[in-house]
Amino acid sequence: MLKWIPYPAPAGTECERILVSVQEMTDISKLTIERNTPPTQKPRRSGFVLYSIVGVVLLALLYVGFRLWLQSSVSVTSFTVTQAYPSQSITQLNATGYVVAQRKAAVASKATGRLEWLGVREGSIVKSGQVLARLENQDVLATREQADANILLSKANLEQAQSELKESQRAFDRSRDLLAKRAVSEASHDSAQARLEKARAAVTGAEASIAVALANRHAAEVAVEQTQIRAPFDGVVLTKNANVGDVITPFSSALGSQAAVVTMADMSTLEVEADVSESNLSQVLVGQPCEIQLDAIPKVRFSGEVLRLVPTVDRAKATVMVKIRFIHPDKKILPEMSAKVAFLSQPLSVADQSAQVVVPPEALTQREGRPVVFVIREGKAVQTPIETGPRMGNWVSIRSGLTPGQSVIVSPSDSVRDGLRVSLKK
Repeated sequence: MLKWIPYPAPAGTECERILVSVQEMTDISKLTIERNTPPTQKPRRSGFVLYSIVGVVLLALLYVGFRLWLQSSVSVTSFTVTQAYPSQSITQLNATGYVVAQRKAAVASKATGRLEWLGVREGSIVKSGQVLARLENQDVLATREQADANILLSKANLEQAQSELKESQRAFDRSRDLLAKRAVSEASHDSAQARLEKARAAVTGAEASIAVALANRHAAEVAVEQTQIRAPFDGVVLTKNANVGDVITPFSSALGSQAAVVTMADMSTLEVEADVSESNLSQVLVGQPCEIQLDAIPKVRFSGEVLRLVPTVDRAKATVMVKIRFIHPDKKILPEMSAKVAFLSQPLSVADQSAQVVVPPEALTQREGRPVVFVIREGKAVQTPIETGPRMGNWVSIRSGLTPGQSVIVSPSDSVRDGLRVSLKK
């Protein structure tokens, strides 16, 4: 039941209208129920409104959490841990070139003939004087046999001439004794003497014939040897230029013929030929230490030394060829490999030839009296103790504690601590 508390209200105001409505609602006699009118159902919107309110609240919470997360993280600059070689800090000049063999030969035959036998292939290791291939040599073998027969014939003629000489000598001695006793005439003695001299000349002629036969035998032997293609030095066969059945000529003048049978090189004489600009020639000296990097073996650095400078300038490229030898040759080094040469200011030790982990000095900081770095891992700063090595130019080498590929914070502030969430600066 409504209780009316009289209070003066201005006429025509909102309060007055409310009071009139309330008074009308209190008049129960005016309330009636329509029996024939069907009841109306109000739409159920309470569930939709509830879900809407919950969604708005969740979005608000997520937004507030994201803002709090941004406020709790620190924006930092990072560096990826890498590797460097100590030689980079003492390099005076860099150049490129190729590996070549100082002793290299295209092995061919001086004779002309068809290749009958080939006993090597690419990569074969051969010794000096070893027979690599052979040409057809039946004709020169026959000539050598004929020369051998001529030697035998000349020796037989010599024996016959020597026998004649002995007989003539005995006849001359008898004629001389008989002439002293006046038992023979002067004419008979002169005939015996002439026979002796003729026998001596026959012996000399037979000896000369033997010398000619031996010379012919040597010529035939040389002809046979020219059909044998031998290795001029110890080395490795690089390429095979001919096959069995090919015609080999000294200068490859005939159509379809070959000059060189194989190409070989002495692997112990490998060196690097690098072109150096003539403007930088003053920085290169004979005996200067070098570091050689081959594109085919990028993880290994080879020690080298300037062997000599070619005393001429390439007018087209304005460069001078410098030859660098390998101090410790390796079997993996092959001719024609691409090479990069670093001319150093001082020699490198064996330990300095391996790559070292490096970071910029700004990445180092002190925590509790020891050097540490902050590694970024899963969006957080992880304090990592390290052991530092010597400086390498603009870098600091790290002996332990880091591995290549990790990200570290550069110039960490005092507010950076272990476990702090960080974000990278753009």
